[in-house]
Amino acid sequence: MENGKRMIFLNGEEETSIAKTYFNLAAKIALQSTCYRSKGGSVIVKEDQVIGTGFNSPPQNQTLDHCLKDDLPSNFKSDKTCCIHAEQRAIMDALRNNPNKIKGSRIYFIRLDKNNQPQPAGKPYCTICSKMALDVGITEYVLWHQEGICVYDADEYNRLSFQFKP
Repeated sequence: MENGKRMIFLNGEEETSIAKTYFNLAAKIALQSTCYRSKGGSVIVKEDQVIGTGFNSPPQNQTLDHCLKDDLPSNFKSDKTCCIHAEQRAIMDALRNNPNKIKGSRIYFIRLDKNNQPQPAGKPYCTICSKMALDVGITEYVLWHQEGICVYDADEYNRLSFQFKP
């Protein structure tokens, strides 16, 4: 826990092994990304069943020769990426295919480096995804940090996202 908030690092061998299985699946899904800057993947799980998957890419998985973020004025006020986030796609997938299972689920997110290898996540920062996860009833958010695998309560993940400062 950090500052009395609900965020736990997994340390049990079985729990960690299960989480790594879902991160490996998210990494495979991330390979579908056509994002110019980075590749990310997400899986949503409930009761040991994958109910939604997603990767980041521009709408309709278009391929771009550069990131449109580079073309935006410095005072642009909205999301500065041209991609649908992996978490957004996973949520839409779960809502489309398993709408009755999303409430009480857990979302895993991983990003790949330029060599398609998983890289540690940064601190929670995306308020678009954190709000969307809360709205559909996802209760936990899981990231793989340098220090280990961390499970965040979705409310806490949302609060931390709003506090993020680059």
